[in-house]
Amino acid sequence: MEPIQVHKGKAVVLDRVNIDTDQIIPKQFLKRVERTGFGQYLFYDWRFQADGADNPAFELNQPEAKGASILITGHNFGCGSSREHAPWALYDYGFRVIIAPSFADIFYNNCVKNGLLPIRLSPEETELWMERAKESQEEITVDLGEQLIKQNGLETKFEMDSYWKQMLYNGWDEISLTLQYEEAIAKYEHRQSAVNK
Repeated sequence: MEPIQVHKGKAVVLDRVNIDTDQIIPKQFLKRVERTGFGQYLFYDWRFQADGADNPAFELNQPEAKGASILITGHNFGCGSSREHAPWALYDYGFRVIIAPSFADIFYNNCVKNGLLPIRLSPEETELWMERAKESQEEITVDLGEQLIKQNGLETKFEMDSYWKQMLYNGWDEISLTLQYEEAIAKYEHRQSAVNK
């Protein structure tokens, strides 16, 4: 995975609550086994009209949303089924950070396992950043090391579990983390093989 240490990007607001994984990536697009290629189907039923044309009313289709890598959204983001394809689709589309008051637990874990930084803020703080993103196209800086979101004098601290922070900061998945102990594992295996002879 690509590490996330300091991310600078444009934010887009999707001011809706209880966005479930079937809206993030509808079930008919779950046939692929690779992690790539899902971005084109992100929010498919909202992004496109019945004839396949862009839905001009949808937030991500607005000109100011193009190239956004930070998504600011409402309560309970990623609820519903536990499909890992949802963070794959968000990542493949170009998002690296998601800010919301709350996330579904399995979705949250799937995000950090797949290189997306989910940030929980209070409803008031989330609303403040939503308003800031709507008013300004200036990039927002997310500093994972300092656990800080900032833009033009506005700063907000966020909490992050130290285990997940380490994984994202270093770009490790769980296999990468295990490989940090490769030497100790090899010594253990060598001792065990000697005992079992």
